[in-house]
Amino acid sequence: MTAAIAWPQITLKILDIVLVAILIYQFLMLVRGTRAAPMLIGVATLGLVFYVSRIGELPTLNWLLSTLVPYVVFALIVVFQSEIRHALANLGTRISMMRSTSSSADVYDDIVLAANLFSQTQTGALIVIEREIGLRTYIESGVALDARLSYDLLASVFRPSAPLHDGAVIVQRDRIAAAACFLPLSMNPILSTQLGTRHRAGIGITEETDAVAVIVSEETGSISVAVGGNIDRDLTVERLRERLSTLLRRYAPAPSLPSAVEETFIEDEPPSTHSSPRRDAASRLKGDD
Repeated sequence: MTAAIAWPQITLKILDIVLVAILIYQFLMLVRGTRAAPMLIGVATLGLVFYVSRIGELPTLNWLLSTLVPYVVFALIVVFQSEIRHALANLGTRISMMRSTSSSADVYDDIVLAANLFSQTQTGALIVIEREIGLRTYIESGVALDARLSYDLLASVFRPSAPLHDGAVIVQRDRIAAAACFLPLSMNPILSTQLGTRHRAGIGITEETDAVAVIVSEETGSISVAVGGNIDRDLTVERLRERLSTLLRRYAPAPSLPSAVEETFIEDEPPSTHSSPRRDAASRLKGDD
């Protein structure tokens, strides 16, 4: 009888320990590699001093720390506001993803086509795709477009001579919400020194939100994808299509990518009545560069 009563209690204690371990692990993973990590060491040191003052019966130090602790709690909320916001956003995103249904329309192959063009012509580009967390604050920092997402529009926006090519394009569902948007730069100290402002802005927006950033380097033409504060560099066009399909949880059919040979052929030959508008736009953009 005693053993039958003890087993449920033991199970609950084990569950309690496992849940606490998971929370501690998730917290450490959240602050790892961020500016909050050194601050966490300072907080742990302060807690250790408070514990020693209690055990060692140091009345003055104990009184001082007891007086400061309530203010320290508010200070920690202010200092760790970015990390707390990020954790709550991740939790809400996971809950929303469990309830959400997949969209029937998928127009993100236009981003793949545009990234392929920018890579060939070494045109710098930064495209941010909104997911569950809204990007209204960053949309308002740019020039509102509210236009349907298309390959031709992306090629026009990021053309070096265009007035909106600086900054980021933010995509909401199947529409381009704004262009020339300002994004927060990542302050992650472990990032490579080879990453410039465009890449750090792409990583920075994914640290603050759950957005996906597609980045094309102006110097090398390499394609990168940033999500969750991490970046995958030197992706092929096919790998980019697969990554977007996985991150957006949608099936993206393989688009017919315009190659450099095809673009040269279009430039040399007169326009055909059967030519693709996307391919014509690609040849025009390459001619302008």
